Amino acid sequence: MTQKPVVISCGEPAGIGPEIAVQAWRELRQDTVLLWIGDPTHLPAGTPYQIITDPSEAGQHSATALPVLARDFGGPVTPGTANPVHAQGVIEAIADGVDLVTRGQARAICTAPIHKAALIDGADFQYPGHTEYLAALAGVDRVVMMLACDELRVVPTTIHIALAQVSSELTASLLTDTLLITHASLRRDFGIDRPRIAVAGLNPHAGEDGKMGMEEIDMIIPVLDALRSEGMDLTGPMSADTMFHASARARYDVAVCMYHDQALIPVKTLGFDTGVNVTLGLPFIRTSPDHGTAFDIAGQGQANASSMIEAIKLASRMADARNG
Repeated sequence: MTQKPVVISCGEPAGIGPEIAVQAWRELRQDTVLLWIGDPTHLPAGTPYQIITDPSEAGQHSATALPVLARDFGGPVTPGTANPVHAQGVIEAIADGVDLVTRGQARAICTAPIHKAALIDGADFQYPGHTEYLAALAGVDRVVMMLACDELRVVPTTIHIALAQVSSELTASLLTDTLLITHASLRRDFGIDRPRIAVAGLNPHAGEDGKMGMEEIDMIIPVLDALRSEGMDLTGPMSADTMFHASARARYDVAVCMYHDQALIPVKTLGFDTGVNVTLGLPFIRTSPDHGTAFDIAGQGQANASSMIEAIKLASRMADARNG
C-alpha cells in the first residue's frame, strides 16, 4: 500500500491503548496503513511490529507487521498502574503525531486514551486533556468536540463543567462559534454540502415560551436567526426529549446540544462500544476512541477495540473527504 498512514499515538501505556491499537491493526491492516508511535516494549507480547524511521516506510510493512516509530519511555509498563516516568514520552508521542500530520506525512491522527493524573505527576502537564493540548499545538483558540456513531452525531456546546455553571457559560459567542465550526467541518470533513443542524434548547420543552426559562428567547433563538440569515439550515431550539428517536434523527446531520449529558447520553445509548470522539476546528484530522484507559482490565485480554477501529475508519473517511 502506498497511501499515507493514519498515526496512532500510544496513549497511557498502562491502559488498554496498546492492546486496542494492535487489535485495530489486525482488523484494518489490509485496507488502511497505520503507524504507531510509542515504546514498542509496551506492546502486547507476541505483537508483530516493524520499527521504521520514516512514515513513508509504513506502507511497506503495514499488512504484515505494525509499523512503529519507536520511542524509549525509560521504564517498563505494569498494566493497570500508571508510571509517571512514561509521562513525557506520552506527551511527545502526541506532538510527534501532530507534526507528521501537519507536515503532510500522515493522513490523520487517532489518539489512544491518556491518564491526566500521570501526565501531571510525571511531566507537569498543563492542559485539561487531549483536546486542549491539540488545540495549543495547532495554535487554535476554539475547537469543538463531536461524538459520532453510525446512528447519530452530537456536539455539546459546553463540555466538562458543572451543570450549575452551564447557563452562565453558555454565551451567544460560544454557541455561534460552535455552530459555525460544526457547519464548516461537516462540509469539509464529512462531505455534506448543506448540513442540517438540529439545535437543542437548554431548558425542558425548550423553555416553553419562557415559562421554564428565558435562555431560548434571550440568546439561543437570536443566534439561530442570525445564522439562518447567512444561509445555514438550522432547526430549533428543540425540546431535547424529542430529538433523538429514529424518525427525528433522520431529519438532521448533527445535533448541537447545550451541555455534556444532553449530548452524550443519547449517543452512548445508541453506540456505546462504537462511538468516536472527533475534534472539529483543527487544521488536521483527529479522532479518538470514546472511552478511557480502562486500568481495571488492562493486560487481561478483555479490551474491546470497536471504538478504536471505528475511530481509525472515520479518520480515513474524513481524510478522503478533506483531500478528495
